[in-house]
Amino acid sequence: MKKNRKYILSLRKYRKWHRYLGLFLATFLLISAITGLLLGWKKDANWIQPPTQKGESKDMTTWKPMHEIAAISQSALIQYDSSQAKNKIHRMDARPSKGIVKVLFKKGNWEVQIDATSGEIKSIDKRYSDWIESLHDGSIIGDQFKLISMNVLGIGLTILGITGFWLWYGPKLIRSMKRKGIKL
Repeated sequence: MKKNRKYILSLRKYRKWHRYLGLFLATFLLISAITGLLLGWKKDANWIQPPTQKGESKDMTTWKPMHEIAAISQSALIQYDSSQAKNKIHRMDARPSKGIVKVLFKKGNWEVQIDATSGEIKSIDKRYSDWIESLHDGSIIGDQFKLISMNVLGIGLTILGITGFWLWYGPKLIRSMKRKGIKL
């Protein structure tokens, strides 16, 4: 009889844990879910990430040196928007299969796509996918926050799964015991 009472008390305890943990994690889950959906669509939604253009040649031996590509992209961005004169290059993504180099800048989510062979500017546009990704994984606040928040989210989801299972299975077990005539 004490064992059966234990099931009922644990259900109450798990229900409380499940509710409060769920409320706490709901904000993180909502942000992660929405940004995850957006990241899933980044190649198909041009406002999230500009489509990758194609260059003249896939043969990297014909490509301009990276320092020239960097200079061309900075000059093109300044001509496009003069307020970007002090914007520094964050990274350069070479796409050999497309013959293109994507130059990403630190501020303003700017991306300049350059034909790696001719140096022709193929695209200058905003790229929000990196910002969305940093919001998605928590690194927008900092790497330490990212580490903590992702661990809290993972452990929290595991606990929610376990308590949710017990909240589903526990009442079934108790009803089964009552049907068999076991007193609670």
